[in-house]
Amino acid sequence: MESPVRVAETAATAGAEVAMAGFRTAMDVETKSSKTDVVTSFDVSAQRAVIEVIRESRAEDAIVGEEEDELKEIPASGPCWVVDPIDGTSNFVQGVSLWATSVAAVEDGEVLAAVNAMPAVDDVYVMDGAETTLNGETVSVSATADPETFTVAPNLYWSRRDADRIGDLVASLVTEFGDVRRYGSAQASLSMVAAGQLDATVSGGPSHPWDTVAGVAMVRAAGGTVTDVDGERWTPDATGLIASNGNAHDELVSVVRETVGGSHGGPDAGGADRN
Repeated sequence: MESPVRVAETAATAGAEVAMAGFRTAMDVETKSSKTDVVTSFDVSAQRAVIEVIRESRAEDAIVGEEEDELKEIPASGPCWVVDPIDGTSNFVQGVSLWATSVAAVEDGEVLAAVNAMPAVDDVYVMDGAETTLNGETVSVSATADPETFTVAPNLYWSRRDADRIGDLVASLVTEFGDVRRYGSAQASLSMVAAGQLDATVSGGPSHPWDTVAGVAMVRAAGGTVTDVDGERWTPDATGLIASNGNAHDELVSVVRETVGGSHGGPDAGGADRN
């Protein structure tokens, strides 16, 4: 039986190839929960390609996937695969190169392997259970220590009814930290934190496992810290996500918590928009 990381790499590559074939081509775009929650036929076909590879060697494993009728939550026990065929669909639709095909192997809640393939920029991030690599080279989180020099990416926008809270969070980040950049793909941002290309990425709202699980595992394996808005260890059902190199993590937690509230003060879990 192939190792989880080998299956994840093969599956992510297969899905990324399908998505890449549609990138910057004419495509039909539909909306789901809001005008900015978009989906294309390539999201569906790429997910099917990922699952086909997984099923070749792990026919009985559960699948958690963003599209179609796959599970939407990670089972409490047993093996499962968490799939996002195109994380950053809005970028994909607009012809922006920053999007990822994400696959994570999970067993009893522990991430065994994770891959974020970003074919439009020719980057593949892999967590093999021990370390995180970028295109085969081991990476680690940044060494930045001064909050005033931190580059932070806010992620996972909420619904329009929370627009003021989003604005407050960005304003606080701009005031307390060095630079703020939003990339439109949670998995890309998390991967970049793991590789030391960003110092942190934060969200005060809810998230889905396909947006987060692979990238969180990469940050942790690369030496970073990931918590919820209260500074507790992040889990897929947590409120908010704060991933950093660890050097100014308490300051990040303080800013996010004071802006959006603690674990019971964040936006409605039903309001998260797709990147």
